[in-house]
Amino acid sequence: MNKADKSILELLKEDSRLTPKNIAAATGLPEDEVKKRMHALEENGTIVRYTAIINSDDEEEEEVEALVEVKVTPMRGHGFEALAKEIAVHSEVKDLYLMSGAIDLMVIVHGKSMRTVSRFIAEKISTYNNVIATTTHFILKKYKVEGVNMTDKANGERLSVHE
Repeated sequence: MNKADKSILELLKEDSRLTPKNIAAATGLPEDEVKKRMHALEENGTIVRYTAIINSDDEEEEEVEALVEVKVTPMRGHGFEALAKEIAVHSEVKDLYLMSGAIDLMVIVHGKSMRTVSRFIAEKISTYNNVIATTTHFILKKYKVEGVNMTDKANGERLSVHE
């Protein structure tokens, strides 16, 4: 990956709404070149999806998220890959990471209620043969997501309590 591609990716990570014209202005590259590079980055799988960060504290309908620590016995000849692929297919699984340290997999699970998330963990994740133990941590409030302070108001500034 060259410097131009890295510049484009950094700008898109900061704001995925940027147009090729905006990126061209910021990088000094021609707009057609930016379009070509973005398309190539999409095609090779570097750019997987453009997304928005949503502050769910302001939503009426709530969704529950939990961090699930999973301790497993690696599968002979497959390590953690086979089990990770099996867990990843569930729609309740939002994110899945191989970790270093005391746990092996970190799974971020979402559902409509604590009960549905708990049931999914008990009936699906914990039933795999190689799963030794799970520990569930329900997310109560998000203060920072993808580098964005969720408690800050518009324009990245906190509202003053002395106004």
